Amino acid sequence: MDEKFSRLIGKAKNATGQKEIRNAISLLNKNLKNTAKDIPLLHARAELHVKLQEFGEAVNDYRLILSYDNNDKLATGQIEHLSTILRFSGNDIYASPNTNLDPWLE
Repeated sequence: MDEKFSRLIGKAKNATGQKEIRNAISLLNKNLKNTAKDIPLLHARAELHVKLQEFGEAVNDYRLILSYDNNDKLATGQIEHLSTILRFSGNDIYASPNTNLDPWLE
């Protein structure tokens, strides 16, 4: 990987604040147009989506990584982790009509 991409990934990993993260995603998107199969750039973009809690976008990036390298353990693990978060994010544990019991055990 050349120095330009290393700096770009470093900047992406150190991004904090929504505006800075969005700018980093924009830079990664521009670079990915030219090198779509650059797995480190895709990992960096996925991590930024996680920081913004855009879990669906992150899962899409990790799936794209797996389409290029189906042995990528980080992408596989993150897909499982984020899919679990997405599955439970729509559940309202306090919507249970039985308030005397633990809503997780019903």
